[in-house]
Amino acid sequence: MVAFFTVILGIIAAAYCGLILVYRYWFMRLKIYQPIRPQPSATYFSIIIPARDEAENISACLNTILQQNYPVAFKEVLVVNDYSTDDTAAIVNEFSEKYPFIQLINLADHLDGKVINAYKKRAIEIAVAQSKGNWMVTTDADCLLPVDWLFLLDQYIQEKNPVLVAAPVMFTKLKNVIGLFQSLDFMSLQGITAAAVAAGYHSMCNGANLAYEKRAFYAVGQFKGIDHLASGDDMLLMHKIKQQYPNRLGYLFSPKVIVETAPMPNWNAFLQQRIRWASKADSYAEKSIFWVLALVYLFNAALLVGGVAAFFSEGLWYWVLYFIGIKTLVELLFMLPVARFYGLEQTLLYFPLMQPLHIFYTVIAGWLGKFGKYRWKNRTVQ
Repeated sequence: MVAFFTVILGIIAAAYCGLILVYRYWFMRLKIYQPIRPQPSATYFSIIIPARDEAENISACLNTILQQNYPVAFKEVLVVNDYSTDDTAAIVNEFSEKYPFIQLINLADHLDGKVINAYKKRAIEIAVAQSKGNWMVTTDADCLLPVDWLFLLDQYIQEKNPVLVAAPVMFTKLKNVIGLFQSLDFMSLQGITAAAVAAGYHSMCNGANLAYEKRAFYAVGQFKGIDHLASGDDMLLMHKIKQQYPNRLGYLFSPKVIVETAPMPNWNAFLQQRIRWASKADSYAEKSIFWVLALVYLFNAALLVGGVAAFFSEGLWYWVLYFIGIKTLVELLFMLPVARFYGLEQTLLYFPLMQPLHIFYTVIAGWLGKFGKYRWKNRTVQ
């Protein structure tokens, strides 16, 4: 029985490690974006920020928008207040009085008390309907935006003529175990996102740093067909746009456009976030993404099962530890250039120590994402 299990585990491990090494190969081929010949600003951006109980963060976010190296005449900010119970709306109104291009939209004024499952998607749709820009840029209320964010996005759009542009995101505040763990986990996801683009395959993106043409948003029917899902305002929308515009998606690969956001404050909030992300795994139109996720889940689940079974069969300990070691080494080979891009090489010192926790969380979050419920922004979602 031990021999059979180790053979199966070895096959899964080989497939997984091969996949990670392919990702590393493609990530290494990426080139930092630099405008060929900088052009005068030409893109009107409508920056959309859904916000629910973000009084602690919204001021810092808006201040980074005010500091943008981009003309005020070519931007507006639409903050959609999603039934906040704190001072979020009042703070945004204070900014709006000083800076008219910042506007507050109250989601409650548009729903007439109707209970829905995808409040964030609806908030974005309402903001797009009221926007004046030809390009929508989404971010989150707890994000900090680099000064050249809009400038480089505009240059990329003029040069490449895409209809959707994804860009990198990074966690900040890495002073404790939960922060470091989330940073490493999220960095791996961001690295895979960029590597897949280098291979000509857009598979993931993050709504904290995402832009798309308004015409494309309406051409694909907005969030129709995915509006029953609480999550997926970024990746599922990207896949809809990709189906209609297969050769017009871009990725702005530059450290100068990295959007910073804080990790979840505790383990429960982190797990709820990852369950929310995992909940859309079987909703992708491109099933190859599902099979990649399935391989990742299967490998981690096999290691977890093997670790439990090893308590009853001493012969398994060697093989489980061996495959965890191989997994760690291969993932480190991938993570090194990714961490270098984000300027977080020092965090890799903690990477091997996080492996048992990462295996456990991957299995639990994946399972609950499919079969469980989660709470997000004080709402229970199925």
